[in-house]
Amino acid sequence: MNQIKENCAAVNHHETIIVGGGFAGIGAAIKLGLAGVDYLLLEKSHELGGVWRDNTYPDCGCDVPSALYSYSFAPNPKWQRIFAKQEEIKQYTLDTVKKFAVMERVRINQELMAATWSESEKLWHLQTNTCLYKAKFVIMACGPMHVPITPNVKGLDTFSGTQFHSARWNHDYDLSHKRVAVIGSGASAIQFLPAIQSKVKNLTLFQRTPPWVLPKLDMEIPQKWQQRFARYPFIQSLFRKFLYLQFELFNSSLKKPRLAKRIQAVGVKHIRRSIKDEGLRAKLTPNFKVGCKRILLSNKWYKALAKPNVQVVPGVVEVQGNRLIASDGTRVEVDAIIFGTGFEVANPPIAQRITGLSGKPLNDVWQGSPDAYLGTMTQDCPNMFLTFGPNLYTFSSAFVIIEAQLKYIMDAINKTRNQKIATIKVDTTKSAGYNQELQSSLKSTVWNSGCSSYFIDQNGLNSTNWPWTTFYMRKRLSRFKLSDHIVEKQL
Repeated sequence: MNQIKENCAAVNHHETIIVGGGFAGIGAAIKLGLAGVDYLLLEKSHELGGVWRDNTYPDCGCDVPSALYSYSFAPNPKWQRIFAKQEEIKQYTLDTVKKFAVMERVRINQELMAATWSESEKLWHLQTNTCLYKAKFVIMACGPMHVPITPNVKGLDTFSGTQFHSARWNHDYDLSHKRVAVIGSGASAIQFLPAIQSKVKNLTLFQRTPPWVLPKLDMEIPQKWQQRFARYPFIQSLFRKFLYLQFELFNSSLKKPRLAKRIQAVGVKHIRRSIKDEGLRAKLTPNFKVGCKRILLSNKWYKALAKPNVQVVPGVVEVQGNRLIASDGTRVEVDAIIFGTGFEVANPPIAQRITGLSGKPLNDVWQGSPDAYLGTMTQDCPNMFLTFGPNLYTFSSAFVIIEAQLKYIMDAINKTRNQKIATIKVDTTKSAGYNQELQSSLKSTVWNSGCSSYFIDQNGLNSTNWPWTTFYMRKRLSRFKLSDHIVEKQL
C-alpha cells in the first residue's frame, strides 16, 4: 500500500480535514470522496486501522458479529467466523481503503497537537507534530477507545519485572512458565487471559468487579456460505438486518425488568456450568444488574479461571517490588503485570487539544461532563463534528452509529456548500433542551442503576450512553436541520 508521508513547506488548506484513521475516519473519507468534497485524512500512526491496528493481544477479536461489524455499503462475503478476529478485521479495513482509493488523501505520521478555531478566518487551524493545516470543516474521528488507562497503584514504580497494557502488547516477552498478574477483567482480559493461561506457570487475576459474561454463539463460516454471500449479496444483507434486529431486541430487553432477569439468569447458568467451586462462583458473580456495565461474551473465560494454575483475588492496592497486594491482603509474587484496564471513554483526551470560540480547551468547557448536540456537534466548536461523541454508545454495532452520524455530517456539509454558508454552530437553547431530555431518559436505564462503570463521568453524570433505540438515533441523525443551528452566511 502506498503510504504517503507529509513534508510540509507551507500551510495545507483543505475544505474538510478528518482526524483519525479508524473505521469512523475511513467511512467519512469514503463518503466525502464520493460526494466530491476536497478532504484530507490525518493519521498519527504509520498505518490506518485504529483500534484494530493497536490491539494485537492474543485471541483479540470482536464481540459484534462480523456481518454487522462492517460498512453496509462495503460488505465482506469472506468473513471466516461469525465473530471475526483482529487480523481479519484489520485486513478488511485495508481492503476497504484500497477499494475506495482512500490512501491518496491520507497523511500518515501526523499526530494532531492542537486544533484552534480562527474566528477571523472562519477556519480551523490544525497543528500536527510536523505541519500546519487549515480547514473549513473538521471531523474528529479519534475513537472512543483510544488512550489506554493504567491505574495509579501505590508502589508500581518499584516493580522490576515486565509490565504492559493489553493495547500495547509486548510480543517480545515470552510468558512461558512465568508468574503473571492480570489487572482488570474487562473486554480485553476475557479474551487474552484464556489464551495465555496454559502457557504461564501461575496466573493471578486482580479483579475489582466481576462482569456479566454471556455465552458467545461463535462458529466458523463454511466456505460454501462465503461463496453464497459473494454470489448473492442480498443473503448477507438479510443476515445483517436480522443481526441488527437481534441487537435492538436485546437492548429493549435490558429496559424491561422481567426480560432482563432472563438474560441475567443465562449469565448465572454460564458461571455454574463452568465453575464448580462455590467460593470461586461467589467471586465471579456480579452484584449489579446485567447491562449496568458492558456485557461481555466468552465461552473460555470461566473455564480458564477454573484451572489449577489460576487464582482470582480482589483489586490490587499496592506493589512492593515484585509483590502485589490485593485489597483483602493477599500477597502474590509475579514476574509480569498485564493491564486489562481499558481506555479513557467518558472524558475524551482529544478534548484537551481542541480550542473553540471561547478560547478555552474543550476539556475545560466540558468540566468533566462532555455533552454535544446529537452526540455530533458541541456548542463551542463551529464547523466541527465528533464521531462517537457524548451519549451515543449503545449495545449495538459501532457501524450503526458511524453510518448514522456520517449521514448527518454529509447533509450538514452539503447544505453549507449549496447555500453558501460560512459557519454552523449549535443553538445553545436547542442543545440544552436535547441534553436535558437525554439525561432525564437515562435516569431510568440500567446504565444509571448504580454500578461503577466507565459510562459515568467524574461528576456522576452518564455522558456516554444513548437511552433510546438506534432506530430513533438513525431518525434523529437522518437530516441536518439548519433551524437547530446558528448560521452565518459567506460574505
